[in-house]
Amino acid sequence: MKRYRVWHRTAYTYAKPVKDSVGQFHLVPRELPWQRVSQAAVTVDPVPGDLAADVDYFGNASTYFHVTDPHAALTIESASEVAVDVPVYDASALAQPWERARPLVHPDIAEAWRATEYAIESPRVRHDPEAAAYGAQSLTPGRPIGEAATDLMERIFRDFDYDATATTVTSTVADAMRKRAGVCQDFAHVALACLRAHGVAARYVSGYLATQPPPGKERVFGADASHAWLAVWLPGTDQWLAIDPTNNHWADDRYVTVAWGRDYGDVSPVKGIIYTKAKTSTLRVSVDVAPL
Repeated sequence: MKRYRVWHRTAYTYAKPVKDSVGQFHLVPRELPWQRVSQAAVTVDPVPGDLAADVDYFGNASTYFHVTDPHAALTIESASEVAVDVPVYDASALAQPWERARPLVHPDIAEAWRATEYAIESPRVRHDPEAAAYGAQSLTPGRPIGEAATDLMERIFRDFDYDATATTVTSTVADAMRKRAGVCQDFAHVALACLRAHGVAARYVSGYLATQPPPGKERVFGADASHAWLAVWLPGTDQWLAIDPTNNHWADDRYVTVAWGRDYGDVSPVKGIIYTKAKTSTLRVSVDVAPL
């Protein structure tokens, strides 16, 4: 088991005062069989007139806030302490043919009803012919789901370049497939499109990855980043194989899970709307994942 202190700060500044700000954030890690949250707190500055913690449709910790006092800056800061184990998977579940991981084709399989919504298109993961063809190379007839998912992960890692300038937060799966480049969000969306095009259930996961500084260098506080990966349903179970195509690795005890959903739009760290005459704004995000 590994323990971490996770700190995430999102800071907006506006060219003119904002009169009204309404938003939602997913910043508190999930309680899971392999992950325990001992402390978690989020502060919003200015202090909201309304702040309500809740659990969203997907079971994620989700908080609504409404700032009604005029403000030229908005800061949301979260701090959590989390203990993470390496997830353990049932070998027989990993060995099942990938074709059984299609809940719409096999609705009679246990837990299929829970997986169904992760097997269809979502706003940011549309069916794309190129992604379908790319996925088919890993999803050969009768191949075990664990092996097929891992092969797809390895191929994306090999064939796509990590390039923060290649895409934006609004880029599509088709954009990433065409450029063969992007960031973790794009790689997760591409893998989801490859699988869902063939009916396989898989969900988008957001959180953090604990990293180590280069040899001889000290950790730089706030230099980490949020991360994204995906999890593939293991048919007949409530287990999902978490894979990270950005780093070519199954998610282990270095991965802190915050939220999951159909795609990034369901679990973005902070989203909302503002009422202002400002035409420009700046956003600065700082993240720190420190081992304890």
